[in-house]
Amino acid sequence: MSTRELTCIGCPIGCALTVELEGTEVLSVKGNTCKIGETYGKKECTNPTRVVTSSVLVTGGKNEIVPVKTQQDIPKNMIYDCVAELKNVVVKAPISIGDIVLENVLNTGVNIIATKDVKVKH
Repeated sequence: MSTRELTCIGCPIGCALTVELEGTEVLSVKGNTCKIGETYGKKECTNPTRVVTSSVLVTGGKNEIVPVKTQQDIPKNMIYDCVAELKNVVVKAPISIGDIVLENVLNTGVNIIATKDVKVKH
C-alpha cells in the first residue's frame, strides 16, 4: 500500500488530502471536507486532468490576441501539446465569448473556446 499527499484544487478551501492506494486502485481519500475533495483525490491519482488556458492571435480585431480555454478538462499529460497546437491558431474578428476557436483539440473531443469578446477594428 502507498499514500499520496495532495492539496485539493476543487474549491478555495484547499484541503490537505491523503490518498491511500493499492497499486493504481484508490482505497480511501482522507482530509476532504466535501465530496469535491474525494472526487479530486481519486481522479488525481488515477487520471489527472486540467483545464488549459492560453491565448491565440486575432486578425482584424481591436485586440491582437484573445484569451481561450478548453471547454472541459483534458488529460494532464496533453497540456504542452495543446498549448503547442494553439500557437498555430489565428482567428478573425469579431469573436464572442464562448465561440469555438479550435474543435476537438488533439482528438480529445474537447473544444477550445474564446473567453473574451473581440470587436472588429475600424
